Amino acid sequence: MVTAPARIVPSHAAPADPMSLVRPVAVGIVDVWKSFGATTVLKGVSVTIGKGEFFSLLGPSGCGKTTLLRMIGGFEAPTAGEIRIDGKDVGGLPPYARATNMIFQQLALFPHLDVFENVAFGLRVQKHPKGDIAAKVKEALALVRLEGFERRMPDQLSGGQRQRVAMARAIVNEPSVLLLDEPLGALDLQLRLQMHEELRRLQRTLGNTFVFVTHDQSEAMAMSDRIAVMNAGEIIQIGTPEEIYEQPKSRFVAQFVGHTNLFDGKVVAAEGQRVTVDCAGTPIVAHAARPVERGSNVTVAVRFERIGLGAKETTIEGRVVERMFLGGAVRLVIGYSDDRRMTADIATNGVTPSIAVGEPIAVGFNSADARVLTS
Repeated sequence: MVTAPARIVPSHAAPADPMSLVRPVAVGIVDVWKSFGATTVLKGVSVTIGKGEFFSLLGPSGCGKTTLLRMIGGFEAPTAGEIRIDGKDVGGLPPYARATNMIFQQLALFPHLDVFENVAFGLRVQKHPKGDIAAKVKEALALVRLEGFERRMPDQLSGGQRQRVAMARAIVNEPSVLLLDEPLGALDLQLRLQMHEELRRLQRTLGNTFVFVTHDQSEAMAMSDRIAVMNAGEIIQIGTPEEIYEQPKSRFVAQFVGHTNLFDGKVVAAEGQRVTVDCAGTPIVAHAARPVERGSNVTVAVRFERIGLGAKETTIEGRVVERMFLGGAVRLVIGYSDDRRMTADIATNGVTPSIAVGEPIAVGFNSADARVLTS
């Protein structure tokens, strides 16, 4: 068990996240720990989230992402550390006293209230004047494209429409930070894709900060300005979708985000960022973002779609053991070198490659598409 430190980081302490503060900070999380009894679920998490940023917490179930989101919203208290919203330490403040609102995975619409009253509920609790409530609800429903649905009941709505009602209810109070806890998890694929566009459009229109929790890497990649990849209570890497995908800093990130072949081996030659790695007798030419020494053990990561037919800087010969048609690509599982396997997604470009299971094949990739991982 990892024990949380018995201290609170002072408010002047700088978060570890090196985000260039071109935006004012909306959420600052400094060395936050969280334990439930003997179980530590967050271990010294630090991150800064800019105003107007769409920021995703991405990771497998149980990694601590929802716990972190709930602490930003005031539904859980840190065991140690500090959370600041719009520059204010919100430690001890309940959810209703924070400049946040949250959309839960279950949506939690009131089944006995129509759309208008569901959206107006929070405003009524805060005792806004009736005229203000009507104007604010109308504006919120217009933003989520539900004009004319005011008197529908939740059971008269589609899944996507109920999702939009939950969004309207969350934004009608004009929170500085909107927290979204896997709100698209119950939707089918096509509706999820539509809601990706809706969420991004809504965030850009409002200019609010969105903090989005998901275990779906494609969802995070499609919508986020930046992503924090989490595992086992820690943030493993923070970056733009392009940085996370193209420059994974660890084996975990390379495997969790996208489809990746991993080759373990030993560096046999290094010339600047260009290295050659002996992977169980198969030499692979790869790119190293940081200097690596000859003789060191590393992992080389190569995305499925970066592998093509024919000779490249690294060429591997083998035999097709599995074949799957994916529409825009054919996925080939290739056995090579003492029954080791690798996977290649070969783009069809309108013409499906006529490669059958059992046939010999040569595939390859260039050093720019092979990344050296040292952790």
